[in-house]
Amino acid sequence: MKTRTTLKLSAIAASFAALLTATAATGQTFPPLAPLPPVSPPKDNPQSPEKIALGKQLFWDARLSGDGSMPCVSCHLPALGWGDNNALSRGYPGTKHWRNSQTIINSAYYNKLFWEGSVTSLETQAAAAAEGGIAGNGDPSVMEMRLRFIPEYVESFRKVFGAEWPRMNDAYRAISAYQRTVVSDASKVPFDRYMNGDKKALNAAQKRGMALFNGKAGCIQCHNGALASDQQFHDLGLTDHPGFKDDPLLQVTHRWQHYQKGVSENRYRNADRDYGLFYVTKNPKDAGKFRTPSLREVKYTAPYMHNGVFTTLDEVVEFYDRGGEAGTNKSPLIKALGLTAQQKKDLVAFIEALSMTEPLIHDDPKLPGDYQPLPAPAK
Repeated sequence: MKTRTTLKLSAIAASFAALLTATAATGQTFPPLAPLPPVSPPKDNPQSPEKIALGKQLFWDARLSGDGSMPCVSCHLPALGWGDNNALSRGYPGTKHWRNSQTIINSAYYNKLFWEGSVTSLETQAAAAAEGGIAGNGDPSVMEMRLRFIPEYVESFRKVFGAEWPRMNDAYRAISAYQRTVVSDASKVPFDRYMNGDKKALNAAQKRGMALFNGKAGCIQCHNGALASDQQFHDLGLTDHPGFKDDPLLQVTHRWQHYQKGVSENRYRNADRDYGLFYVTKNPKDAGKFRTPSLREVKYTAPYMHNGVFTTLDEVVEFYDRGGEAGTNKSPLIKALGLTAQQKKDLVAFIEALSMTEPLIHDDPKLPGDYQPLPAPAK
């Protein structure tokens, strides 16, 4: 007689085999969807409870911004799926951001961050966001001095990093340590529970949707692996945000970004689209390509796409079903699908099963008090 452990392992193996078979039906083999592994922090920034607690405070503290109004949490609110629920992110006061604020849930698993993959670690992402002209717009020397005039932070940085004074590179390391705790709880994700042996975790519609995901709909081609993202860059054929052409503040931001990223004069003067990966590689074949976002927790992270053009998953599925739009370097993977109305519903049902059954919420931390004079030097 087989033991319960043997039966469970057999069920898991059968699930993986089914996924692999489904991917083969597309004509290519892709990494199957799978439960998320534990987060692996970098060796030069190990986790500790004290560092995580400090990072959480800094994530919420508006003093890490230019005018004291743009903490990390202002664009990544737990109650809004750790984004800001706007098509385009709010931007530093007096500006408008030109892209959707991505959720930071499971950002610990990405090997490249931002829609164009311009940074390769959470530490460099934190710095880019805090100091970016249309994001936090903070001057690092000013933000660092603010921390040095807050006794609670001086003490916390000393305990966590062994430094006499707070330093911004350590602040970014603490924020990153905290962000590595903002991850899905597998015990609350129907798909993960199903893959771990609970065959009742997915209902009939979700199972049909999983077959479509791996087969006819072809979602697995880009949304694969444990993260449900190939972490590659694709042009989907997606209309740009209309504000790029008719909103003065968006025009200012858009052209400034073109200038900052070193495009040609012709591209700068026209500034009619977001070139995505092209800004990093300067390869014309990369124009219009953006990194594949994870589908995990997507139930809570609307609106969707790099410019927030879709507000529901139904709209996203409709977009793919019609084969996208024109695009600059449109991926050959994007083709009309011919899904029925029921198949579309089943597909959405499965995609939602990649999210927890309840949103991930963290309570606001208690922040240190007001600035205090620095102690007089010892005589």
